Amino acid sequence: MKHPILYLFLCFPICFFSQQYSDYLGAGHSNGITVTSSSQESRASWNEVASDDNTVNGTGLDGRLLETSRFLAQATFGTDLDYIKSVAENSFEDWIDTQFDLNSPSFGELTQTVFDKALNRFVANGGNEDDYFGPYWIHFQYAWWESNIDNQDLLRQRIALALSEILVISRESNLGDYGIGLGDYYDVLKDNAFGNYRNLLKDITLHPMMGIYLSHYNNPKTNPDENTNPDENFAREIMQLFSIGLYELNQDGSFVLDGNGDRIPTYDNNDIKEFAKIFTGLGPADVMDNPWGVITQFGVEHYLAVKDIPMAMYEEFHEPGVKRLLNGLVVPSGQSGMQDIDSAIDNLFNHQNVGPFIAIRLIQQLVKSNPSPAYISRVSSAFNNTKGVRGNMKAVIKAILLDEEARSCNGIENPTSGKLIAPMIRYFNVARQLDLNNETSENWNIAYNFYRATGQSPLAAPHVFNFYFPDYVPNSEFDTAKLVGPEFEIHNSATSIDFINEVDLWTFPQYYSILDTWDLDMEGRALDFEALKYYAKDSEVLINQLDKLFTHGQLSNETKQLIIDAIDPIVNDWNEDFKYTDLRVKMALYLLLISPDYAILK
Repeated sequence: MKHPILYLFLCFPICFFSQQYSDYLGAGHSNGITVTSSSQESRASWNEVASDDNTVNGTGLDGRLLETSRFLAQATFGTDLDYIKSVAENSFEDWIDTQFDLNSPSFGELTQTVFDKALNRFVANGGNEDDYFGPYWIHFQYAWWESNIDNQDLLRQRIALALSEILVISRESNLGDYGIGLGDYYDVLKDNAFGNYRNLLKDITLHPMMGIYLSHYNNPKTNPDENTNPDENFAREIMQLFSIGLYELNQDGSFVLDGNGDRIPTYDNNDIKEFAKIFTGLGPADVMDNPWGVITQFGVEHYLAVKDIPMAMYEEFHEPGVKRLLNGLVVPSGQSGMQDIDSAIDNLFNHQNVGPFIAIRLIQQLVKSNPSPAYISRVSSAFNNTKGVRGNMKAVIKAILLDEEARSCNGIENPTSGKLIAPMIRYFNVARQLDLNNETSENWNIAYNFYRATGQSPLAAPHVFNFYFPDYVPNSEFDTAKLVGPEFEIHNSATSIDFINEVDLWTFPQYYSILDTWDLDMEGRALDFEALKYYAKDSEVLINQLDKLFTHGQLSNETKQLIIDAIDPIVNDWNEDFKYTDLRVKMALYLLLISPDYAILK
């Protein structure tokens, strides 16, 4: 039996001026190389041709594309393949610098605009204007999705969400009725995402939504006659959750130990009481127009306060006298209330714990659950001092995303590598990375079914500790390996199955909305599979295309074969009511999106 032979001739012309390379063929270095082959592959109904030149010029290699896909999975909510290709043409640092220069529209203003549009639509459909409530959390939710579909400020939005899970407020509280306030608080996170962490700490301290959530709005000084003392809630959480944590840390995130080998607490109850004195006297900066004649003053109930203006200081309600803070700092008597707050913010911001504390939290959000001490130390160092500046968020973001531990795949099979992707991030990926059937300009999404299924939505954590604890240990195997898995705290027998059901609905052969609205006479948004159907003519080509988007070249052979085995029997005569390529795409997507390969980012 004769076997076909492919004759490949590599002809290197002898020329003293030709460019010399010491690396390998396929890396794009084909200057001066001529390739001749007996044939080149082309197929009917395919636009692509397997050119013989591609054997040495690197065109057919996807390494850089997959590397870029993985980078963007850490730095964004997801991008389509054309965007991945464009980013792959330059350095990742160049992309980050470009993102730093992009501004974003105001969430507070957009929430108001969304409400106005929704109200007009409600009235146009026969509703009574007085019966339409808001702006409240639904309108913020619409604004959030409107801002995160087809936008360009991808990195800023990703960092803002990460910060929202560290500096937590939640609509699942008495804040849910205040959509403008939610939007404005998110603006504080978004606008400070590339700024300085010290400014961010102060801005969230003065924001009325945080003041209401953690009860330092209308927090009065000590009153011996009534036996009352300042509320301690915010004083505790700004230390434990927003800046320094519970125990003293080294720069690499390890615990500082005393002579007995025990952890050293960063603060005690007396420290909480002293900080609580600092955060007194803050109240409304303005109140809404009202029929009761209520004017702006300390003590006005929060529902009348304007919630997109920082709280004002009312000196007569601020605790006077000396306050003794951390590391021996004495705040002198006689300062103004705002001077006291600045002293407290500086005291926390300059604490040695803040660098590693924020480094760990942001690395866990973006890259991996168990960063090495060396990785934490490098990011902490960037926080502590970059060109003489402490708390520079741009430097911190670059240190996280460009670090060797984030970019290299050498240790990708190590158990410390990777993280479980939170359900809502997986949801955002699908909505952003695939086309949407969009008949109108709005991308409003209530996402309430998804919230009920998984418990996740922006600014909807169940408590101030976020959706999950950063040091959550899922089981004994994690404990033995001294690993944490934060997102596993919300990954259980109910939410895991409900996520699968959500994916089933997105990819069901009939029409179903991945973006949905409520009672506004608006169609939802379904996924548009048209572009992917082209690749579905060949199951392996389709799987490779999806791998580039969703699993960054890390789709296991086992999962790949399972998907191929499932979609290969779907052929052109499978059902005359459906195009077989459409069904192949939906089945392949469904199986990939519920696979562990997609759920874990490495």
